[in-house]
Amino acid sequence: MSGLTETQRAFLQNPFVGTITDLRPDGSPHTTVVWVEVDDDGVSFNTAYGRAKPRYISDDPRVSLAVVDPKDPYRWIAVNGTATLVDEGADDQIDRLAKKYIGKDSYPFRAPGEQRVTVRIDPQRVESRGL
Repeated sequence: MSGLTETQRAFLQNPFVGTITDLRPDGSPHTTVVWVEVDDDGVSFNTAYGRAKPRYISDDPRVSLAVVDPKDPYRWIAVNGTATLVDEGADDQIDRLAKKYIGKDSYPFRAPGEQRVTVRIDPQRVESRGL
């Protein structure tokens, strides 16, 4: 996996929420909490079309993801890079994330007609501390 060490990858396997920052059309930052997945293809999170994140990322793919250990705020990772929206497998991913973060086999907060999307981050700069 490009850009991440095995130690960083292992850290991201934990059910620690992340904060993603993307850019609004006026260039100001937009930051929200996300569930994070790491796999052989890299780092990703999940959202739904109709929300701000997919719109903003479509306009400007630069993002910054930070994940902090809730028991030790000096253990963290920041992944800066470009994001790509991927439709294929997004429904399966949100169910995996629900299992990881809340112990449910399927995502219980899906709205009727909601179309999920995976946001994959191509890491261009990775920093971490305490790992």
